[in-house]
Amino acid sequence: MASIKDVARLAGVSVGTASNVLNRPGSVSPERRARVERAIAELGFVRNESARHLRAGRSRTIGLVVLDIANPFFTDVARGVEDVANAQGLAVIRCNSDDQPTKEAAHLDVLAEQRVQGVLITPTAEPTAHVDALRRRGTPVVLLDRRAPTADQCSVSVDDVLGGRLAADHLLERGHRRIAFIGAATGLPQLRMRYDGVAAAVRESAGDDDALTVVTPETLTVAGGREAAARILGIPAGRRPTAAVCANDLLAMGVLQEMVRHGVPVPDEFAIVGYDDIDFAAAAAVPLTSVRKPRQELGRRAAELLLDEAGDGEHQHQQPVFEPVLVVRESSMVRPRRTVAS
Repeated sequence: MASIKDVARLAGVSVGTASNVLNRPGSVSPERRARVERAIAELGFVRNESARHLRAGRSRTIGLVVLDIANPFFTDVARGVEDVANAQGLAVIRCNSDDQPTKEAAHLDVLAEQRVQGVLITPTAEPTAHVDALRRRGTPVVLLDRRAPTADQCSVSVDDVLGGRLAADHLLERGHRRIAFIGAATGLPQLRMRYDGVAAAVRESAGDDDALTVVTPETLTVAGGREAAARILGIPAGRRPTAAVCANDLLAMGVLQEMVRHGVPVPDEFAIVGYDDIDFAAAAAVPLTSVRKPRQELGRRAAELLLDEAGDGEHQHQQPVFEPVLVVRESSMVRPRRTVAS
């Protein structure tokens, strides 16, 4: 690969002059500038932008660490991040932790080595010391889809307790009295908050803790949804839930697939509510009711806060919390059938 020295030699100028053409073209005479530009074109020279910015102490990149890049929710969030970053001439390095603390820590180490301007992260269920270490070194870190535990850090999140309540209230209003929560009652704070909202709504309506069944699949994926539905179908009919609130839309699609495979009509005999409202939710064979989160707006707002903190001006930490919205579709619209006593 041609170097700046090669460009200078071919153009018959000093290395400093060739460098000025790239960085301060107005300081070079038109004749010399034209010679350098011809040499650049002839040699196919590409400037080493990474090395230049690393010498200055930081690169023109920011890091984005998410739990599962295969989940379309995080793809949409990343799009919002990139919209803001690209407008500022920055690139986004995407990293996937798979909700594994060791992978998260490894990614954060690499991002630190790359001298990124800041990091956006949806942390794993188990907090790692690497986030705090980054901040101590002066690298801004904004929590994404997670509330910051203290006021001295920016975060962007959604009121997931409200989201869980919206989903459960919707099913309760349609006459369901045995509801499943598919996800986990503990672990990731977002899931725990969704469970808390569902549990509070069921408890207030039914007055019976047995009215809520928690099903915890191995993964929060379509396969996990199929696994959860199989478990529900294994419950005796008299105690089996007639509806489910799923912790995300991938689980909801898996539940739908398994119910259809076993000939269970959705929503006539089993209603389903997902969470996140990814594009695939509306496109499912039975369009899914889902709790909508402002996915791209989450990414945009988080990126704006990160770049503001990374800038040279005054920065005030903010922790905006967005409200979710229930989007009702066919998967939950029919009331459960009632048995009439003879």
